[in-house]
Amino acid sequence: MMTEEYKLVDAPVQQPLSMHPKKFALWLFIVTVVMIFAAFTSAHIVRQADGDWLQYDIPQMLWVTSGIILASSITMQWAYMAAKKDKFEQVKLALSITTVLGIVFLFGQFQAWGQLVDQGVFFVGNPAGSFMYVFTGIHGAHLVSGVIYLLYMLVSAFKYKVHSKNMLNMEMSTTYWHFLGGLWIYLFIFLLLNH
Repeated sequence: MMTEEYKLVDAPVQQPLSMHPKKFALWLFIVTVVMIFAAFTSAHIVRQADGDWLQYDIPQMLWVTSGIILASSITMQWAYMAAKKDKFEQVKLALSITTVLGIVFLFGQFQAWGQLVDQGVFFVGNPAGSFMYVFTGIHGAHLVSGVIYLLYMLVSAFKYKVHSKNMLNMEMSTTYWHFLGGLWIYLFIFLLLNH
């Protein structure tokens, strides 16, 4: 009877892919928001094809707010990079600027609604106007949550709780803020092409 010898080969042990539960929840939320806006934009296209669609000019303020949201994404990235290098004063400054820009963006969106009203575009009366208010309103509501998160991060930064050894919330707030900026740019381009 022959016996076979088996040698165990030292193979590297592969670690399972893992993600912090809070990050997973954030990404799940982001996917949900993407699906909501995908449904809204597809509903917009379908409804627009039905006719009786009000033609209106995109409020000029939306150009300004688009620039503001892009600038805020840059300052948010600056805050993130400064936190990784433990540059506490830069973190506080960059988060402060980002928070102010977020609030200015919201104020600008409200001004854009005023420009729509000046054109005779209201929430009720024509689906074109309704979609514009829904897109900007729901995005604005999400941006309010982003500003609240920024305020939390700002308080944490002033307590020196944002640093290279404690980056989870900084990573999450940066991801969420970039997402909100990217979502707005998508919506703005969509509205430019389909108003």
